[in-house]
Amino acid sequence: MAEYRSLAPRTLDLLRGASTATLTSMLGKQGLRHQFMRGVRPLAPGSRLVGQAFTLRYIPAREDLDHTGATDNLTDPQRLAVEHVGPGDVLVIDARGDLRAGTLGAILATRMKVRGAAGIVTDGAFRDTPAIAASGLPAYCRGAHGNASKTVHHAADLQVPIGCSGVAVYPGDVIVGDDEGVVAIPRHLADAVAEVAAEQERHEEFIMERILAGASIVGTYPMDERTLVEYREWLRQRNA
Repeated sequence: MAEYRSLAPRTLDLLRGASTATLTSMLGKQGLRHQFMRGVRPLAPGSRLVGQAFTLRYIPAREDLDHTGATDNLTDPQRLAVEHVGPGDVLVIDARGDLRAGTLGAILATRMKVRGAAGIVTDGAFRDTPAIAASGLPAYCRGAHGNASKTVHHAADLQVPIGCSGVAVYPGDVIVGDDEGVVAIPRHLADAVAEVAAEQERHEEFIMERILAGASIVGTYPMDERTLVEYREWLRQRNA
């Protein structure tokens, strides 16, 4: 299986401080306008997720393959994925948006947490959602369902390009999640996007302070030359 160098500590720190809204805007300036996953939300409020994508692809289940008994942990791609995700990995599951069964449950999620995974994302459902939410592992999905995965899903392969809620995700892409949802950043853009997103967050912090103090959006959002001078002084004092 392909392995990727760990993300630079600075990039990780910057991405942890950037909202998915800001990252989506910064990716849009790069011409990438479809990187936010539609309808994928955190199980636990206050979740924060940053890591590299480890992908798993499901296709529709077929009775002669998926309703025949126990799962083979040594050959089933779902179980192989669980046993191969490592520190900093986010398991991203292509479930075709099908919510009629969980893509996995609490036991497999806990195994990944113990292995150091950064989180799980699916455009399908999870089962055992209360237990997964309580585990502390950031988990994002489109719904909950009590059915086991093989009711409607067949794990076809792993570490291949997938689609997750309308977003192309390649192994190693950077996945960022917050309370609003999940955005996928192409790996080769991660360092640059993290830097410009951090600067945008500083801009918006300053702008919000001004708006809360009663300033008009005129000359503030966006900033005119006078406000830019004030912003630079604000930054200087902040970094002094």
